Amino acid sequence: MTKGKQQFEARRVPAESNSAIGRAGAGTMLSINRGGDEARRPPDPQFEKTELLDVVAFLEDFEHELSDALSVFAPDPYVRMTLHLIRSHLEAKTVTPTSLIGASGVPYATATRRIGEMIENGLIDQRPRTRSGKTFSMHPSEKLLESWMQLSGRLQRLAETRLMRSADGSAGQEYYFGGSYMAAQSIPPLQVLAEPLRLAGGVRVLVHGDPTFMVMDNLKRRFEQVVGTEIHQRAFSIDRLHQEALKNAERKTSRYDIIAVDLPWIGEFAEKNVLMPLDEAMDIARLDPADFHTAGWKAAHWGGRPYGVPAQTTPELLFYRKDIFAEAGMEVPATTADVIKAAKALHDPARGFYGIAWNAARGTALGHTFLMTMADFGQPVIDIPPEAGGFNTDGLKQDVYRPMIDSEAGMAAAEYLMELLKYSPPYILSMSWYERIRPYAAGEVAMAYGYTLLAPYFELDPASPAHGQTGFLPHPAGPEATPVAPVGGYVMGIPRNIAPERIEAAAEALIVFTSAGAQKLYVENGSRTNPRYSVGADPEVRRASPIFEAVDQMSWRDELQFWPRPPIPEIGEIFQICGEELHDMLRGIIPPKTALQNAQKRAERALREQRKT
Repeated sequence: MTKGKQQFEARRVPAESNSAIGRAGAGTMLSINRGGDEARRPPDPQFEKTELLDVVAFLEDFEHELSDALSVFAPDPYVRMTLHLIRSHLEAKTVTPTSLIGASGVPYATATRRIGEMIENGLIDQRPRTRSGKTFSMHPSEKLLESWMQLSGRLQRLAETRLMRSADGSAGQEYYFGGSYMAAQSIPPLQVLAEPLRLAGGVRVLVHGDPTFMVMDNLKRRFEQVVGTEIHQRAFSIDRLHQEALKNAERKTSRYDIIAVDLPWIGEFAEKNVLMPLDEAMDIARLDPADFHTAGWKAAHWGGRPYGVPAQTTPELLFYRKDIFAEAGMEVPATTADVIKAAKALHDPARGFYGIAWNAARGTALGHTFLMTMADFGQPVIDIPPEAGGFNTDGLKQDVYRPMIDSEAGMAAAEYLMELLKYSPPYILSMSWYERIRPYAAGEVAMAYGYTLLAPYFELDPASPAHGQTGFLPHPAGPEATPVAPVGGYVMGIPRNIAPERIEAAAEALIVFTSAGAQKLYVENGSRTNPRYSVGADPEVRRASPIFEAVDQMSWRDELQFWPRPPIPEIGEIFQICGEELHDMLRGIIPPKTALQNAQKRAERALREQRKT
């Protein structure tokens, strides 16, 4: 063994090394089976380089300029190797000792000594590439990544202070108190796992075909570098995802290591043994539970135990066109009456422009809308007890509950939907998840109820009339109720029937995929969902979209709530029942009172039958 090799092997990443921000490792291809044409993606955004890569490029160019200007200039191997490590890490390229020596710009022996010094100083981590450990890849350590984050912020502020000056000599950008502190709080990039995951066939993941999970298609090399093995992902529409998860639970051994679960399914999947309680698979403290939005974290629990980790916390909000409201001299809607008033005033079907878009398609889509609209009038769909800031969901597993569909709040919600119908597009009764956002993004409606995960359809499309002109509100409330932003989104959990030898690696992958570093990466690549406070506070994330600050404020005001769709085992059937009966009401086949009575009876029967089983 050469002296250089001995130096390289002096510091290996310890196997127990763990970071709350996640980790990064070797790049093969992530395969996507979208499971049918229902899985859709937003317009492909043109992503800019991250600020870290901008700083790398600046220093590389600066060094080249110095070498051209000064004939006596000598390259600094530490700087050159650091730049190579950082760039390769961000671009998910494997760095070997040979390639790092080549990037140093100095003789082999000198480069070998400098690499050894960087390893000894904790700046470079090495990860075995084979089981024998005879070959390994080189990665920037967490210490180096954090130092680079701080350096990047300082360089940008120095450039703004020293170089970006206007004609009168003043700084080109205003300095704000606390700005440097906030920049220092940026979440570092993902760090590689100490050891690559040993999973036969790679990590197998079942997800929903929405924009956030589809971002992984753009990040395939990055996440495979994180975990050090292949990732195979299947994506389905919401109904097919539900069916596949239940079908998978019937298999002797799970086909998947991780599955995405819509929040309302938690109770059903826990009771039917679809999911494993996470405290059986990992130390929950490693997830940093306090960092998750409270509503999103609580929604992942059943009977006091967590069954998934929030991967998306995406409340349904009211999107509205700020420019159109300003031109009309209208106030932002604060109540359901205000929404009707605004929709009526802005509705102009003669020129193909409509007041509002929402989920009104028969079945699950309209069922979701009705339950959330009942919440706007202060009533959950079942009789759970009220508490400060909402309703108490802690006893859902033990309680015997009664549907509250045929109630005053149910009637108010039905009448509200009947009013909305008047100022909606003519195809509203077939409009569901994506269809309600498309006309909003196309500039055909003034307002739309929609999840934040669908915001990329207009936020990442500069041609959209709604681009940069959208305001975000919690659901305006009915009389004597308070605004609510019903929490939606997905958690990622481990199947109950996973092969025992795969549990530990699946838990490690789950920690990576839901870490703060991963969540920030999703945002940087177009996602508009975020389950963590730390990510919402990240300056770069805040600059990406006003959604994150708006949602954080709603969370602090206790407006983010999951009780509008309580995750009881029967909730899926209740969605379907309400979506069928209310659809007949909207079509004019039955009056509101009959629709509510029918839905109430059917829901009561569903609850009774569930208890018998």
